Amino acid sequence: MRRLRSLWRGDLPLADAFWTWTVTIGLFVNVSTTILFLMLLTLDRPWMALIAGYAVSVPYNIVAVVGVWRSADRDRAPGMNRDLARVASVILMGVLSAL
Repeated sequence: MRRLRSLWRGDLPLADAFWTWTVTIGLFVNVSTTILFLMLLTLDRPWMALIAGYAVSVPYNIVAVVGVWRSADRDRAPGMNRDLARVASVILMGVLSAL
C-alpha cells in the first residue's frame, strides 16, 4: 500500500511509475477484471459484471495516470521521455478502461 501511495504522490522514478505500475501491473489488473467481467456476463449477472469489471480497474487506472503525470513533473532527465510517458499512460489507461 505504501508503494501505491508513493505512485499517487509521484514519488517514484518515472521509469518505475510507467513501466512497472502503468504497463505491467496495469495490464494485469485490466485483463483480470475483463475476464471476470466476461465470466459474470456468461452467468447472466450483468450488474455484478459491471461492478467487478470497473470498480477495481478504473480507480487503478486513474491512480496510475496521476502517478505517471506527477512522476514526470519531478523527472529531470533531458528529452521527451516525460511527455511520451504522460501521453502513453493516458492513451493506454483510457483504452483499457473502455474495454
